[in-house]
Amino acid sequence: MLSGLVAPMLARCTFPSRGALLACAVSGGADSLAMLVLAVSAGCRVTAYHVDHGLRRGSADEADVVAEAAERLRADFVALSVECALGPNLEARARDARFAALPRGAATGHTADDQAETVLVNLLRGAGPTGLAGMRPGTRHPILRLRRRETRRLVESVGLAVVEDPSNGDPLHLRNRIRHELLPLADEIARRDLVPVVTRQAALLADDVDLLEELSSALDPTDARALASAPVPLARRAVRRWMRDLSGTGYPPDAAAVERVLAVARGETLACEVTGGLRVRRSRGVLSAEPGFPPDGEVGVPGAHE
Repeated sequence: MLSGLVAPMLARCTFPSRGALLACAVSGGADSLAMLVLAVSAGCRVTAYHVDHGLRRGSADEADVVAEAAERLRADFVALSVECALGPNLEARARDARFAALPRGAATGHTADDQAETVLVNLLRGAGPTGLAGMRPGTRHPILRLRRRETRRLVESVGLAVVEDPSNGDPLHLRNRIRHELLPLADEIARRDLVPVVTRQAALLADDVDLLEELSSALDPTDARALASAPVPLARRAVRRWMRDLSGTGYPPDAAAVERVLAVARGETLACEVTGGLRVRRSRGVLSAEPGFPPDGEVGVPGAHE
């Protein structure tokens, strides 16, 4: 049943080696179903995981679409459900709940189009180089070099039913406006398809980010003197990594919090508060972090020097 499209598409994918176990997050959309087809074709031992957020009427039925596709492709299938209450930041909370339910390192069906949208979302939110580097190709994003139009063509060619998510057209979501408004307008202005341009820039930035991360890994973020004398890009990365690990959330602090910590390292302030309720202070040339004021009490103590 497999299409002649599979072999040339697989050449641009980053699936693990034949026989490897692979958990695939499959929503039932064309991208994730195409990933499922390609993962099986790559010889992986695949389990398709469907997560139902319960946010749309009939969403539980979408698991049946994925189950049928998995059965046809001779992949295993697991249905999961999570609770996600309506309210602010619903899209982000639903994403976090989904990844919390999935096996660690589960593959997702993000494409080059998703990569371009992610980079632009991060740009509009003021992200630095790490955010502008976007997602990385690898076993977690095995079809990141494929285009959305290719995944749909593949799924149609093998005759799989596709779930159409109505929220993908909702202009309340920033990503949807980028997809349906900003990118088409930018293509028109540039007179070219900008997805390859944006993804190429992301790949170049990713190389730079990796080099900076490697160089900054040798820097002890608790050594105030070393931090203060290091090149600022490396010092910032060391602080971000330190604060991210301390927070336990997996998310780095914002740029303003990093600058406050660097001010403490330089002796410009005695201590500061950072997002997450941590207080960073300097004593005898050593930075330490301890529980401080509530997260909204982000203040520095000016004019204090050792």
